[in-house]
Amino acid sequence: MNVQAAEQMQRPRSFWYFLGPAFLVSVGYMDPGNWATSIEAGSRYGYDLLWVITLASLVAILMQLLSAKLGIATGKNLAQLIRAQYPGKGGTFLLSSAALAMVATDLAEFLGVAVALNLLFDIPLVVAIFLTIFDVLLILWLERFGFRWVEMTIFAFVATIGLGYVVELWLAQPEWTEVAKALAVPNDTIMNTTALFIAMGILGATVMPHNLYLHSHQVTTRASAAGEALKRFYKLMKWDTVLALTAAWIVNSSILIMASAAFHEKGLLITDIDEAYHTLGPLLGGSAALTFAIALLASGVASSATGTLAGQIVFESFFKKRPINILKIRVYIRLATMIPAAIAILLSTKPLTLLVLSQVILSMQLPFAVIPLVMMTSNQQLMGDLVNDLKTKITAWTATIIIVALNVWLLAMLLWEGLQPVHLH
Repeated sequence: MNVQAAEQMQRPRSFWYFLGPAFLVSVGYMDPGNWATSIEAGSRYGYDLLWVITLASLVAILMQLLSAKLGIATGKNLAQLIRAQYPGKGGTFLLSSAALAMVATDLAEFLGVAVALNLLFDIPLVVAIFLTIFDVLLILWLERFGFRWVEMTIFAFVATIGLGYVVELWLAQPEWTEVAKALAVPNDTIMNTTALFIAMGILGATVMPHNLYLHSHQVTTRASAAGEALKRFYKLMKWDTVLALTAAWIVNSSILIMASAAFHEKGLLITDIDEAYHTLGPLLGGSAALTFAIALLASGVASSATGTLAGQIVFESFFKKRPINILKIRVYIRLATMIPAAIAILLSTKPLTLLVLSQVILSMQLPFAVIPLVMMTSNQQLMGDLVNDLKTKITAWTATIIIVALNVWLLAMLLWEGLQPVHLH
C-alpha cells in the first residue's frame, strides 16, 4: 500500500492541475485601468493605438514568464527575493516603490467596482467606494477552501468579461480590415504628448508590477520538484501563461476596438466611464450598456481581489520578523487607496482621469520591478538550470530598455511643454 502511495505521488500531475496561476494574474490585465486607457485611446484616436496593446501584451507575456520561472526555481516570490538579495536600503526602496504601485493599482480596481455599482444600482459613488472593502472578506472566505477555489472564481469573472466583449463587438460591428492592420502596424500618433501619455497608461495597465509579485508567488502553490521535473513544471506554466495572457490581449484589444467603432467613428470623445455607459445605450441599445456595466463590475471585483493579494505579498516582506495579521494588512491596503479616492471623488475629480493617471504611475514604477526580475532570473546561482539563456537575456533587457526609454521620453516631453499637466478632455 505504501509502495502504491509513493508511486502515485511520483506520477506526473495532469496538465489541468497546472492551469490557474496565470489566469488569476490575467484579470489584472483586463482591470478597470485597462478599460479607462483603452476607452480613452479608442474614442480619441480610433484604432491608432491598438498596436500599443499588442506590444505591451508581448512584453507582459515575457515578464510574466520570467516571474513564474523565478518562483518555480527558487520557491520564493519576487518580494521575498528582493528582501534577500537587496537587504539594505536598496531593497527597502524597491519594495516601497512596489507598495506605491499597489496603491495605484488598487485605486483603479475599486474605482471600477464603485462606478459599476453606481451605474447598475444607482448607489452614490462615494458610498459605492466604501462598499468595495467587502472584496477583502470575499478573498478570506474563498481561501478557506484552498487556492483552487480562488483561481476558479477569478476565472469565472474572466469568462464573464470575455463574454461581455463578444457581445459588445457583435453590436458595435467594427471595421475588421482596419483592426487587423492597426493591431500590428505602428504609426506616428504616439509622437503627440497626449497620445504618448495614454500609450504609457496602456503600458502601465498592461504590464503591471503587482502581477509580477503575484505570479511568482502563485506558482509556488503547485508542488515543485528538482531536475527534469522542475523543467516540466516550467513548461506547463508557460502554457498557462501564454493562454491566459492571450485571452487578456483579446479582451484589452476588444475594449479599444469597441470604443473606436462605437464612439470615435461617430465623432464622440468619451471623457468618463459612466459617459461610455450612458452613450452606449442610445447608440447600440440597452443590452450593450447593461453588458458593459456587468463586465465592468466583474473586472473590478476580480482585479481588486487579486490586487489585494499582491499587496499582501509585498507588505508581508516588511513584517517578516513579526506575527502577521492578514486581515489587518488587507484592510490597511484597502484604506490606503480608498480614502484618497473618496476625497478625489468628493472634489469632483472624474473617475476616468484618476484611472488613467493611476496607470501612468504604474508605468513609472515598472522599471523598479522589471530590472530586479531580469537580473535575478539571469543569476545562475539563484536560478540553476532555469537561468535565462542568452536569447532570453537579450529579449528581456531589450524590453526593459523600451519600458525605461518610454518613461524617460514621457517625462522629457512633459518638461519640454513647461511641466503643464496633460489635458485628457
